[in-house]
Amino acid sequence: MAFRTIQWRDNKVVMIDQTRLPAEEEYNEYTGYLEVAEAIRGMIIRGAPAIGVAAAMGVALGARNIAAADHDGFFREFEAICAVMAGTRPTAVNLFWAIDRMRRVAMTYRHLPLSELRQVLVAEAIRVEEEDQAICRAIGRNGADLIPDGATVLTHCNAGGLATAGYGTALGVIRAAHEAGKKIRVFVDETRPWLQGARLTAWELMKDGIPVTLITDNMAGHFMQKGEITCCVVGADRIAANGDTANKIGTYSVAVLARENGIPFYVAAPVSTFDLTLSDGDSIPIEERTSVEVTHIKGVAIAPLGVQVRNPAFDVTPARYISGIITEHGVATGDYLKSLRALLRNHPE
Repeated sequence: MAFRTIQWRDNKVVMIDQTRLPAEEEYNEYTGYLEVAEAIRGMIIRGAPAIGVAAAMGVALGARNIAAADHDGFFREFEAICAVMAGTRPTAVNLFWAIDRMRRVAMTYRHLPLSELRQVLVAEAIRVEEEDQAICRAIGRNGADLIPDGATVLTHCNAGGLATAGYGTALGVIRAAHEAGKKIRVFVDETRPWLQGARLTAWELMKDGIPVTLITDNMAGHFMQKGEITCCVVGADRIAANGDTANKIGTYSVAVLARENGIPFYVAAPVSTFDLTLSDGDSIPIEERTSVEVTHIKGVAIAPLGVQVRNPAFDVTPARYISGIITEHGVATGDYLKSLRALLRNHPE
């Protein structure tokens, strides 16, 4: 990859600042967990897998800086750090998965001296980042066969290297198809209000030399109707037990349009995005963000002062619109209540 989304370096967390792309490729360094939490909240890092990596590194950074001399004091502060990280973004289940993983490691090795326990937590956070890169490449391999040679693929938001530790989920599938020699091109929805498609996905694909065409969100149906879209591939922030999938706002509309036009609609996500404790998508919490994101672009007002605004960051696509869920362990199809559990059962962690 021509860039690094997030890494642990010299006892700091280093992230590319996604709010400055595509104009500036700037990397920020963080030395405290509160800074990492604010980076997640402020969209400097975003995308469910990347948020998970950031959470793990934020917890490790916080643990490294705990001054307590005894285990009881250490674990009181450790739990407070985990609570702060958990309060950053409510929809991306990878956030909570990563925090719980760090908790389990801390409890497993709580008998160690605190200096060694801190080192174990740092090593675990680095392992989360390394595993995510391998997982994304496996997702790409498993999904590449679903992309026909000569296809035009529509994607929404950014589910690329910037949304993960590297390579991407939806863009991982696209990259793998491209690397396999398939002549494909990509249509990218702009993705209001944060413009992740316009700012981030188009930037990534251009860096890779993959042909990309940017369209506004309300153009997708037009190009589907004209027969210019072969298939759709998107990412996910949380997948319920029945396959209902939360992703960036506007994904549901794309899925409905794809069904109407007979176009396959795929979701690409690691199994850490599964939340099988939720029976369906109605139970997925949907983050509502500030109205300024809708009324302003780059600080410039585009709406009347005082207008009422709703700004859900995600929507839920019902499983019936999803042709397949591409994971690192294979592709789930059909009855997702059975096929998602089968993937986990056949590939226990």
